[in-house]
Amino acid sequence: MQNYLDLLQHILDNGTDKTDRTGTGTRSVFGYQLRYDLSKGFPLVTTKKVHLKSIIYELLWFLKGDTNVKYLNDNGVSIWDEWKDENGDLGPVYGAQWRSWKGADGKVIDQITEVIEQIKKNPDSRRLIVSAWNVAEIPNMALAPCHAMFQFYVADGKLSLQLYQRSADVFLG
Repeated sequence: MQNYLDLLQHILDNGTDKTDRTGTGTRSVFGYQLRYDLSKGFPLVTTKKVHLKSIIYELLWFLKGDTNVKYLNDNGVSIWDEWKDENGDLGPVYGAQWRSWKGADGKVIDQITEVIEQIKKNPDSRRLIVSAWNVAEIPNMALAPCHAMFQFYVADGKLSLQLYQRSADVFLG
């Protein structure tokens, strides 16, 4: 938790005020890294009430490859409702990119299945990456991906993960 609080202070002390697409404005820093050892516990924010159910159902929704908010709404989660269309669709957001990435050749790739297979078959690979940043499909997404890419690393029988997040509402938790 302390490294999250340190990030908040760093943003306040060193951040740059910038404009954004919403008109609200942001204070931002670039390239800040946080590290967590999950063998020591899950790094849940403790400075505010966290709706854990939303976190869990959103991740399951991504992993299902879904892009319609019905599953979320059926489970009491409304965090994507602001951006849905009249049918509840969000376009080819995370779930579509993770489970049904459309390649230039028309081939559809299930990145989650592929990365799991590669971790098993070739754990030393430096290509254990899942990306949601499909430039050709961003114009069709309700929102461009914030957590754009993650990479796995296997060493000494331990699995590590690095996430690249292009944007975050840090002070919201």
